[in-house]
Amino acid sequence: MPSSYYIAPAIDSASSFKDNIFKEKVLFCTGGGSGICKGMTEAIMRHGANAVIIGRNLDRLTASAKDLSNKTGTTCIPAQADVRSPQSLQDAVKKTMERFGRIDFVICGAAGNFMAPIAGLSENAFKTVLEIDTLGTYNTIKATIQHVRVTKGAYISVSATLHYRGTPYQAHVSAAKAAVDSLSNTLAVEEGPHGVRSNVIAPGFTSGTEGMRVMTGNKRNKADGFSNPLGRFTEITDIANAAVFLFSPSASFITGQIIPIDGGGEHLRGDFFPYPSSVLDPSSVQKLLKGKL
Repeated sequence: MPSSYYIAPAIDSASSFKDNIFKEKVLFCTGGGSGICKGMTEAIMRHGANAVIIGRNLDRLTASAKDLSNKTGTTCIPAQADVRSPQSLQDAVKKTMERFGRIDFVICGAAGNFMAPIAGLSENAFKTVLEIDTLGTYNTIKATIQHVRVTKGAYISVSATLHYRGTPYQAHVSAAKAAVDSLSNTLAVEEGPHGVRSNVIAPGFTSGTEGMRVMTGNKRNKADGFSNPLGRFTEITDIANAAVFLFSPSASFITGQIIPIDGGGEHLRGDFFPYPSSVLDPSSVQKLLKGKL
């Protein structure tokens, strides 16, 4: 066996798509103030779209909106909202319409996660993750759908691959993301006749994100010893490229799909922690576990 193998490069979307494919389009993105969703927003803005990013921390949103505007040359504005609150999302939509007059694309990306075993997970903790991920996606769709119908636009829901098989300490987020997948599929079927598309992006383990920090305790941002056909962890750029494609005219006949962005890693995914020792002895991963909420 060779001592080294192919590692796929992370390519900027500008190498494949024109820089004006989203000119005069407007993106509404929950969770857009940081991480994966900020990266997706930046990529879409680089191709001409304006954007509104939604989150609870107004200071972070404001700083991120300024950063995105400066980097892309298009306009991003912040809208403070909690996806668990339908009224606050409706207010964010109102702000979007007052500023831009339309919504073409929606990313449902607000999420919460932590490590916890079922036996140590309170009902409130389980409910909180479902409220942010699943109910937050539903509330975002409800707040925007009438406007997206007008523009014959599209949705991307950000999910995960954790629920494709049993993942220790991830019962809450696995349940939430499985529901997000189902919700997106139903949206695709119900709204397709109105000209609206809906797809899911399911990132694998993604370098430099809060999710990676939660899962690894900040010890693993390189794919050392990690089995993946393409040789590395997912990068935010990979996810952003998929979002550009799915919102582009090239994907006009793609809807109701769940697309893992993981370099094929799910086909080889074993246990991220030693099994069964990590569940028989939770102290072995204690630093990653969250207590009852």
